[in-house]
Amino acid sequence: MEYTDYDTRLAAYGVITDGDRVLLAKLRFPDAGTWTLPGGGVECDETVEHAVVREVREETGLDAEVGALLGVRHHIIPPQRRIHANGRSMKAVQVVFRATVVGGALRDEADGSTDEARWIPIAELPHHRHGLLVPIALGWAGALSR
Repeated sequence: MEYTDYDTRLAAYGVITDGDRVLLAKLRFPDAGTWTLPGGGVECDETVEHAVVREVREETGLDAEVGALLGVRHHIIPPQRRIHANGRSMKAVQVVFRATVVGGALRDEADGSTDEARWIPIAELPHHRHGLLVPIALGWAGALSR
C-alpha cells in the first residue's frame, strides 16, 4: 500500500512521573474510560514538542517542559475502527517524550477528549484500564522497574 492510500495521524505524548506515580488522563472518546498519557494530535503549525506542552496543559491544567525523546510507536487503524469514517486506513504515529511539570494546577479537562486527570501509582496500573502506549512508554522511561 502506498502512503497516498491511507491517512496518517501524528500525535505527541508526555511521560510525567512523580516518584512512583504517573500522570494520566482518562479518555472521554474514542475509548471512554481508558487511561492514557497526556497528549494527542499535533496541529499543522506546531512541532511535536509544542504539541506535548499544549496537550498536557489542555488535559491536566499543568505546565510541562519537554525532555528527552523516549520513542516512537505506530499502529494501523482499519477503516471500520476510525472515529471519522472515510473508508481509509489510518497509520497512527505516536511520539513520546519525557516531560516534567513546571507549574499550573491539576484539573480535569472541560469539553475535550479526556474528562479526568490524575496521578496514578504505577504499581496500581493493572487495576486501571489503560491504553497499550502507557506501559510501553513507561518501559522506555525506565519507570516500570521501580
